[in-house]
Amino acid sequence: MEEVVIPNVPFNDTYRKRTKEASLRVIRLFQHLPRTGEANILGKQLLRSATSVAANFRAACRGRSAAEWYAKLCICVEEADETLFWLELIGDAGILPKDRLLGLEKEYTEILSVLATARKKAKPR
Repeated sequence: MEEVVIPNVPFNDTYRKRTKEASLRVIRLFQHLPRTGEANILGKQLLRSATSVAANFRAACRGRSAAEWYAKLCICVEEADETLFWLELIGDAGILPKDRLLGLEKEYTEILSVLATARKKAKPR
């Protein structure tokens, strides 16, 4: 079996908390979306992807093997990128002002960057 390096416990603890806090911010944003069909559809997609980042990172930290950690981390990267897409789309569609979304976009850009780097470093050799 190929060797995979699992990040240390402080990294896992930090990002488990960070992704959960970010998903809570998305939940609060969803609660303030206008009550329109398109806002509801895009908002639900945003909720699913943002909470998936947190849930899958939590699952990665409980993984039974390095390979399982890596697989869950790959899902986190995909979902973080999807979260950014939905945030951009909500702004571009004029559902919410773009400046109101900047903080979350910055947070998910950073989360995506860090998790993608961790995935690259953990890639099976």
